[in-house]
Amino acid sequence: MVKNIVIAGAGQAGAQAVFTLRAEGFSGAVTMIGEEPFAPYQRPPLSKAYLLGTFERDRLFLKPDAFYRESACELILGVGVRAIDRKAKAVALSDGRSLPYDRLLLATGTRVRPIRCPGAELAGIHYLRGIADVDRLRPALRKGKRLAVVGGGYIGLEVAAVAVKHGLDVTVFEAMSRVMARAVSRPVSAFFERLHRAAGVKLLLNTGVAAFEGSGRLEAVKAEGKSYPADLALVGIGVIPNMEIARNAGLPCEDGIVVDGNCASPADPAIFAAGDCTWHVGREGIALRLESVQNAIDQAKHAAYAMAGRPRPYREVPWFWSDQYDVKLQIAGLARGGDRIVLRGDLASRKFAAFHLRDGAVAAVEAVNAPSEYLVGRKLIAGGTRVAPERLADASVPMKNIV
Repeated sequence: MVKNIVIAGAGQAGAQAVFTLRAEGFSGAVTMIGEEPFAPYQRPPLSKAYLLGTFERDRLFLKPDAFYRESACELILGVGVRAIDRKAKAVALSDGRSLPYDRLLLATGTRVRPIRCPGAELAGIHYLRGIADVDRLRPALRKGKRLAVVGGGYIGLEVAAVAVKHGLDVTVFEAMSRVMARAVSRPVSAFFERLHRAAGVKLLLNTGVAAFEGSGRLEAVKAEGKSYPADLALVGIGVIPNMEIARNAGLPCEDGIVVDGNCASPADPAIFAAGDCTWHVGREGIALRLESVQNAIDQAKHAAYAMAGRPRPYREVPWFWSDQYDVKLQIAGLARGGDRIVLRGDLASRKFAAFHLRDGAVAAVEAVNAPSEYLVGRKLIAGGTRVAPERLADASVPMKNIV
């Protein structure tokens, strides 16, 4: 009988597991352990509204502190899980304590990928992952300062959009040939390149950073043989899954902690994992790791269902979003290189969608300021619906009629 559940990680997935466990009627002990000194909070606003200063800190938190007391969830914050003793069914904490468990959920998330080049230790070089990172970066975003953004992905471009609004001189260094290359199709990538350039951001594509230069503090970025003056830098070159405690405990890991359809480790039925740290087989039968709020929430739900004794296999449609300037990008499904892309709407009007067809069925949608296309697209993806390309492209046909 499961009487005691320990959750390693106090982020979106950990919090969702608590919500679901109690909603499912689990009455045993629940303990959640988090390395940060904060109760579970939202990360997406950090690089957007919170960095901009239009989103108060209190609004970041997923639930008030009273919720955890009322839910009989013990929060242990500012402490990390350092090891798992599978035989004893206990976790060792960084403060020297040992906690027993009947079921263990690893919701350890990710950490930023550090840049490896000369000068990377200089003052003025920032990363963005948590509240403390934003609290350090925001005061440095002063009008007239020169900001170098290393990496043209979601985080880099979101920070660039905020910084240029603050009146900074912003240059983005992207090693690939287009921005958000791993996340969006070429038409959507090209749209965002035009959007940022129109706002005054300088985009240097096919330009990898070789070094940071300065005497104790950042003064310039060296890239492709040139030196670009900079007062501060934001590095956004990806994240690394926090899976070391799982691997050291003998649990299978790839680019994340391997889990099955119930978010359980195939090596130990008492251990589960959810969120950005997991490696799982998606609904299309392809193994992958997803970095998204949706995946963290849904995997945590399914892990909680299983730990509470009512398993329901995870088969959700993945979705993602990004806010840049007054543009909202919403993505559902997972695109592939061989997909046929059908554009609906006018790119110049800043309201359009790119649908990805695979074997005639809608496999993914990228919607720019187009909520109807996004919402209907998710339904089409979930149903594996085949749609004639010309009908999908015809904006005179309401999306609700396409369903």
